[in-house]
Amino acid sequence: MALEIQDPPVLSDREAEIAGLDALDVPLASARGKLARAWEGLWPKLTALGLFLFAWQAIVWSHWKPDYVLPGPMTVLNKMWHDLVDTGGAAGPHVLLHAAGTTMQRAVVGYGMSVVIGVVVGLAVSRSRILRAGVGSMITGLQTMPTIAWLPLAVLLFKLSETAITFVVVMGAAPAIANGVISGVDHIPPVLLRAGRVLGARGLSAYRFIILPAALPGLVAGLKQGWAFAWRSLMAGELIVIIAHKPSLGVRLQNARDFSDAPGLMAAMLAIFVIGVVIDSLFFGVLERGIRRRWGLGSR
Repeated sequence: MALEIQDPPVLSDREAEIAGLDALDVPLASARGKLARAWEGLWPKLTALGLFLFAWQAIVWSHWKPDYVLPGPMTVLNKMWHDLVDTGGAAGPHVLLHAAGTTMQRAVVGYGMSVVIGVVVGLAVSRSRILRAGVGSMITGLQTMPTIAWLPLAVLLFKLSETAITFVVVMGAAPAIANGVISGVDHIPPVLLRAGRVLGARGLSAYRFIILPAALPGLVAGLKQGWAFAWRSLMAGELIVIIAHKPSLGVRLQNARDFSDAPGLMAAMLAIFVIGVVIDSLFFGVLERGIRRRWGLGSR
């Protein structure tokens, strides 16, 4: 009688991991496709967006406020689309795109300066007891100061200029980034620092090969928090420091308020919200997932 040879069973990733060395020759279940992983991350966001729009429309239906004060989501989305594609409006072609472009340019400049200042100051304070004792608590104090408190000083020093807006952004974001760096360095396991010294990593090489890689999770958390502070500070600066012939999202907010344009006001707010979500998802989200995989903290 001929013997029938059966294929080995296909185990899931978790079952294969539990099986240990005995399962090394067992074929694993095929990995999920990129489309499946993308959908897994996308559908919760779409569901949350749908619930938000429904709750918004339900409030409008309740007639808590008249439509000219609290317009519905379709009215705001139509206004937003009109501002994006209109090429012949009184405010100029593609006014919302131009406003968002000006705001993003300021955000990149201010946030870039904040990253450089925050990382340098954070590394210096975290590795020096004297600096930590002298300015460590001052960094936290600067971080807790409201953004609006810096605006009068910025206008006094730099008038109504781009420099005033950049100053506000840097003062809002740099302390948060510095505190993230300090926290990341403080949580480096001492055994890594000792091993680095034994292997000859001292001075700049210690920072390059030991301190910065080990502090990367805390650094990225500080960068993310710093971006949040920079974005909020930028919006506050643009609401007050209005520069002629420079459309921005802050100027759109201010003009819509002055002219009681509720759809335009909420369209600008929605644009600010969307930009924040996109940057968090496409930049910081990808960066954090990459670090978790590198550190063996998760598969996504």
